[in-house]
Amino acid sequence: MADVPTQADESDIPVTDENPDSPVGVTGVDHITLIGSNEADTVEYYRDILGMPLVLRQPNLDNPDATHLFFDAGDGRIITFFVTDDRDSDNRPQRVGMGGVHHLAFSVDGERLPEIAQGLEDHGYGYNEFDRGAFHSLYTRDHNGLTIELAADKFAIPDDRRGEVLAHAQAHRVDSGAEYVKDEHMRAALEELDIPVEEIEIPSTAASGSGGL
Repeated sequence: MADVPTQADESDIPVTDENPDSPVGVTGVDHITLIGSNEADTVEYYRDILGMPLVLRQPNLDNPDATHLFFDAGDGRIITFFVTDDRDSDNRPQRVGMGGVHHLAFSVDGERLPEIAQGLEDHGYGYNEFDRGAFHSLYTRDHNGLTIELAADKFAIPDDRRGEVLAHAQAHRVDSGAEYVKDEHMRAALEELDIPVEEIEIPSTAASGSGGL
């Protein structure tokens, strides 16, 4: 693995893909659990709109009055919810404080972005579209007002090298004085790491952001 060049940046905290000297050393994301509303609305959104299979349902082991729903996000990683049938959904935008969840980001096929955007609109969910430099995203909200990002990679990156590529792209971003990672920084990182530069064509949605959040 190549070393990321040392660059002056806004912070003295280093940005690197090297594993830190830490007492735990996690090996990946197992699952993320959120507090949901009721089972029917949660299943409707995460299974029927986002397309995540409901793979496990059982009582909340710490609160048997609640149900614990497990959804497969598509790569074997799991998103779970604690729900009770006496909680109504509330789609007003959430106001997030420290320790809260700002948004969840899920990977989507970039070539299907117009189809995905149309599907959201057809089911009454607005969206906004943004080019985020390293990827291209639609932003929408779930049935409880939580911001959901649907992120499409602009380059083919092996899953096990994603952090490495981003760390090298960060170094090139700082070197160029850019405010955020752009396409050229991603290309330079991939070339530096001897990863084939395969760009993914992402069509813009026909009504870019017209759904509006």
